[in-house]
Amino acid sequence: MPDIVIAFFALGLLAGLIKSDLKVPKATYETLTILLMLTLGLKGGMALHGETHNLQISELVAIIALGFIIPLTLYPILRKAIQLEQKEAISIAAHYGSVSAGTFAVVLAMVDYSDLPLRPETTLYLVLLELPAIIIMLWLHRHLEAKNNPQITTASYGSVLHEALTSRGVVLLCGGVVIGWLYGTEGMAPLTPILMGGFKTLLALFLLEMGISTAKVCFPLPYKQWRLLAFAAIAPFVLAWVGIGLGLMLDLPSGSILVLAGLSASASYIAAPAAIKAAIPDASIGLAMLASLGITFPINVLIGLPLYQVWIEKLVVS
Repeated sequence: MPDIVIAFFALGLLAGLIKSDLKVPKATYETLTILLMLTLGLKGGMALHGETHNLQISELVAIIALGFIIPLTLYPILRKAIQLEQKEAISIAAHYGSVSAGTFAVVLAMVDYSDLPLRPETTLYLVLLELPAIIIMLWLHRHLEAKNNPQITTASYGSVLHEALTSRGVVLLCGGVVIGWLYGTEGMAPLTPILMGGFKTLLALFLLEMGISTAKVCFPLPYKQWRLLAFAAIAPFVLAWVGIGLGLMLDLPSGSILVLAGLSASASYIAAPAAIKAAIPDASIGLAMLASLGITFPINVLIGLPLYQVWIEKLVVS
């Protein structure tokens, strides 16, 4: 049986498809998002407590580089093969180069459920991969716009970095990592029963809302965008192999490879939409959400992650 949290996503998806009045109040969803991101950061920081001397800097640099390479590779594909306009191609590339916190939470739960080996710094992957794609694609947007508008100056590029670094997700994740790293397991003991012990409950409720939201953005499907729909369905499996390949090159344990594969295959639906909406207001966030949340997220959660785990276990064993 798959991890129990996936059943909650399926329940939310079913509720949305049958047009049930089931819904998670917006305030509750906002609270769940904050708690989930903070808990993920704290878990990462606690894992790093006392282990920072063992950090592999070259590994972290390679993962950051991956965050730049994926969107820059996807952009020309989205422009030429998927035939998207420039601003839409930049938006979608940023979403797919960035990563999904929800997918990260699910894959961490899978790793824990399967008792797979995991390096302490694995929990940093989310932070390391979330920002580069957003920054490089917003920079590319400003660069292309500057060709036609000389009034755009390098000062604008600084605002891109500010927008990315001050987003809610980044503040919570990075802040959580620092707090968890400073206090460790003993210092975090008063909060552990609520945050760490309740992690799966938070994730289950979050995925319930994600299932409902997926049904809303997916139906009816805009068949005129069939190229983008096909891209959103195929890309996770291709990008997962990029993560698996890098994980094998870095000689990571199977749990860390699975996390890296899941993140590489995912697409952002929290951090990237907020950044793109602020920087490129005429880009269609609905189109990006259709691809990332409506197609890629459920494919990863329901099909992709279990399949990636099978692939990795066969490769590591062999």
